[in-house]
This record gives sequence, C-alpha cells and structure tokens, in this order.
Amino acid sequence: MQGIELSRAFYMEYGREMIRSVSGENADRVAVGLVGHGSECFGFDDEISTDHDFDAGFCMWLTESDEEKFGFALERAYMKLPDTYEGVSVKNKSIYGTKNKGVHTIPEFYRFYTGCDGAPQSDIEWLSIPSFYLAEATNGEVFCDNLGQFTAVRNEILYGMPNDVWLKKIASKALSVAQSGQYNFLRCIAHGENAAAMVALSNFCLDATEMLYLLNRKHSPYYKWIFRGAQNLPKMSETAEKINKLLVDKLDNGEKCGLIEKICSEIINEFTAQNLSHRQGDYLESYAYIINDKIKNSEIRNMPL
Repeated sequence: MQGIELSRAFYMEYGREMIRSVSGENADRVAVGLVGHGSECFGFDDEISTDHDFDAGFCMWLTESDEEKFGFALERAYMKLPDTYEGVSVKNKSIYGTKNKGVHTIPEFYRFYTGCDGAPQSDIEWLSIPSFYLAEATNGEVFCDNLGQFTAVRNEILYGMPNDVWLKKIASKALSVAQSGQYNFLRCIAHGENAAAMVALSNFCLDATEMLYLLNRKHSPYYKWIFRGAQNLPKMSETAEKINKLLVDKLDNGEKCGLIEKICSEIINEFTAQNLSHRQGDYLESYAYIINDKIKNSEIRNMPL
C-alpha cells in the first residue's frame, strides 16, 4: 500500500472519529489530507521509501482561530492514535505531529513553502519561490475540506501563476537549455573537456525537463523526482522519454547531439502550438527573447533572463 492510500485508510479508520470526538460541531472545519515533503506525497514511494521519514500519519489544517479553540486538544488526541497501522509505524509523534504531519494552521503550512500566509500575491513573489516548493505545497491529496479555505489556497497555487511570470520562466529556461545543450555541450567535447560536457548535458536535461512542466503549466518537483513526474505530464511525455534516454542510454556524442536537437525542436513545436512564437530557426536562444518580449509587466520583462 502506497503512502497516500495508507494515510487515507488510517484517517478513515481512526482519524475521522478522533476529529469528531475532539472538535464536535467544528469537525467539518478541519481539512485533512497528505500534502508536503516526501516521495509518498507525490505518489512515488516504493519499498525503498519506507527506510526513513515514512509513516501512516496524516495532516490536519485549521484556521488560526480554530487552532486557538481546539488545536491543542486535537494535537493531543492525534498523539494517542495507534503507534502502528498496517504494520507501519506512526513514528516520532510529538506535540507538533510527525514532521509535516499532525496539526497545522493553514497560514503556517503554506508559509513554510511560499514565505506567505497563502499563495504568492505579486509577480516578484511568484518568481522568488523555487518551483519545487510550489510542487510540494500542492502535491498529495486532500481527503476532506468542507470549509474550503485550505483548498482555495491550494488551487490558487496550482492554477493562479500570473501569465507574465509563466512567460519569464519559459524565456529563462529557453536561454539556459540553448546554452547548456545546443552550445556548450558540443564545445566542451571539442575542447576535450569531457567532465564539463557531462555537466552541460546534465544541466540541459534538468532545464529541458523543467521546461516541459512549464509548458504543461505545472510546478516541477526537485531533481530527485522531476524525471519520474515528467513521465505523467499530459503534454510532451514523449519528449520526457527522449531526455531520459539522453541521460541513461549508452550513446556516442553524435547521437547525443542529435537527440538534443530533437528535444529542442519538440519544445519549439510546442511554442508554436501555444502561440508563444512562430518557428524561427532551430536555436532556442532566439525564442527566449521573443517570448520575453511578450511580458506586459515592464519590471518583469526587463529583469535578466
């Protein structure tokens, strides 16, 4: 049983009644789920994942006023739940819950990931937060949220990125993908700098994969899970497979260069499909400036790529 299923089952069997007994008529004001840091929150956990930071707990999110009324009692009740469930420990329980699990206020939870009490509110705030934090703030599953406040913030982060921020991120990635893959990889090979060439190739694969998430309007997880998650993207999953091939298959340098150009060509095709640019050659750097010029906010447009 994967972590999200385990967490949901534990909540349904023990947590739901516990919340009702403690919160009474306020029980419907408690949002419950599993969201945050860890492979289980992304649905990527396996047998290896259980060796650390893996347990059967769940998260509870309250408004600040509700936390003042019954948050402490809810934390104490959570601590008294069974220590194991389906053979999995509920480890390291404390008054603060199990790491990211247990009771949190809604602003506290989101502040950890965004630095705000909820979703970012300005273009600069959106640009300053790493995508992997936004991914962790919105992964997993919300089991119940009758009040709707936790989910409202979640949806704002998932779907509310301003268009100018989206364009700036795409333009920036277009530039870095071009420089690392289409330019520096081959030049490093020519210079005999094979170690540097591998760094350039790795940077290309990471940045190109982040580009795929952007073109799907999704937040990319950190490097450990970014390639796994890219396999499930609605658009360009075949491009993600090419990036994976570039990293793990035994290819000669000519084959690698050919695959780099195919990946870049498919990215450019998606630019045209989404009306970000007409096709103007095969080098991604030129598209970075074309897309950047579409940004309406002059402060964002004039920031370095």
